[in-house]
Amino acid sequence: MKTTKYYIAAISAFTTWGLFSLVLRPIHEYPSLDILFFRVFSCSILMLLIALLFKRKQIKETIEIFKALPKSEKTKSILLNIGGSAFLMGNWFTYIYVMNHVSVKATSLAYLVCPILTTILAYFILQEKLSKTQWISVGLSISGCVLLSYAAIMDMVFSIIIGLTYASYLVSQRANKGFDKFIVLTFHITLAALVLLPFYPVFGGPVPTEFKFYLCIETIAIVFTIIPLFLNLYALSGINSSTVGMLLNINPMIAFGLAAFFFKENITPLQITAYGIIFTAVLVFNSHHIFAIKQKMTSISKGS
Repeated sequence: MKTTKYYIAAISAFTTWGLFSLVLRPIHEYPSLDILFFRVFSCSILMLLIALLFKRKQIKETIEIFKALPKSEKTKSILLNIGGSAFLMGNWFTYIYVMNHVSVKATSLAYLVCPILTTILAYFILQEKLSKTQWISVGLSISGCVLLSYAAIMDMVFSIIIGLTYASYLVSQRANKGFDKFIVLTFHITLAALVLLPFYPVFGGPVPTEFKFYLCIETIAIVFTIIPLFLNLYALSGINSSTVGMLLNINPMIAFGLAAFFFKENITPLQITAYGIIFTAVLVFNSHHIFAIKQKMTSISKGS
């Protein structure tokens, strides 16, 4: 039960991301790079303002903690944070490109592949252990993804690229401990903005003039970037990256539902079967926590 708040944070983040297509598709006519530029720049400005106005104490504490680290730990911290920023940039660009120029289903498949990649990376890099039941869940996820890729190999290729970038982010940030999560996230996004800034005059298109574009960008920045990323980092401070990765399946299942019922993309019985298998995998993977909550609620009801 002590981990329930971390589960809630992860579920909230991934539920929000599952609805991302609702605000991204209305601006699909804009180049993917322009959306990426404005998203990152807007997030960076907002987070720097919040940090400088309300998080000065945490900034000082973060600097002091970093200074007190041994040299090897400082190097590790620098690499983890620079790497985290790079993984985020890669994930955002490939996601936006595939969403607007390939299909919504391809992006949902990416976040079905991501939990598998996260679990494998966490097992080999972080030495996170899984029970037999959880390995069965991973096997179910793999079978679901194989079914989905049966008639769409290129979708799977794009999905692996998107999934690997975010899986790498999750695993790297699970190892990035000891710092205020908001300050860490501000660093990641601000570094991404600084890296992208010199490329904007060369690769950016004409400055958008539509109000719709800026409304969508600010919604993306606040609701679909800053808040869920913070919740994601918070969840990683309390539960394993493999668990967070498996909960990530919530995102594509919601996106799949939107693709089928809102965007009217063609959905086959094979795809429905595959998503059903993956949904079962999520329940199996987290069954120990589900049963713990059920037992706790039972004991409470008996006590009352």
